[in-house]
Amino acid sequence: MIKEALEYIVGLKTPFIAEIDGKKYSDKKLGIIEPTKYYADSFKVTTLSSFVEYIKSNKDKFDYGKAIIHIESYNKVLLFSALDEFKRRERYIECKADVPAFDFGRFYDTENFNIKLQALFCDAADKSKVLKIAGNIKSENADTVADDGVTQVVRTKKGVVLGEDEFVPNPVELAPYRTFTEIDQPVSKFIFRINNGPEMALFEADGGAWKLIVIQRIKEYLTEAMKGDSNTRNITILA
Repeated sequence: MIKEALEYIVGLKTPFIAEIDGKKYSDKKLGIIEPTKYYADSFKVTTLSSFVEYIKSNKDKFDYGKAIIHIESYNKVLLFSALDEFKRRERYIECKADVPAFDFGRFYDTENFNIKLQALFCDAADKSKVLKIAGNIKSENADTVADDGVTQVVRTKKGVVLGEDEFVPNPVELAPYRTFTEIDQPVSKFIFRINNGPEMALFEADGGAWKLIVIQRIKEYLTEAMKGDSNTRNITILA
């Protein structure tokens, strides 16, 4: 206790600063005292059009001379101020996409799979082909005839007596809604699998490359939307 008390007393002493060979030394560690700066809560929006409109209107009279738009991910964009004298940035607005969720890697029954495929995917690429297979497979008959791990052959029942073999394409190319609706949803590859039950699932098969495509498309959208506007011409976009 005596040691701690002495250290506390010594710590209260005014620091001694000496200059030797043009360099200043102190017998204590000094730190800069930053003044309190109050930041307003950033706006939160879900569409790129709202994000752009906020910036172009500049209702809050911000100085956009050194502002930065950071495309943080495929579904999140932020607008930051320039650094202040203490290297701090203010976040003006945050835009995060509100997109429906499809659980890739999860097996759905045929009814739910069919509904989600129609509701959560754009009408592009192999969507109609996958829908046809999903619609033809009935719960009472979905026998796997052949499966080499890549290509499946599934026997589907049509009517009462007709049995028909259908090749399940793999990989399939689909465009699910995964980012802001203002930009074209990227088409990417998926592994389409069918289990007895029957149940169906889609597994992502592009290593996440679609995210890079989306980020570039967001940048292109923002660049075009803000082109020629006096409030936004000096804003830097980082993707």
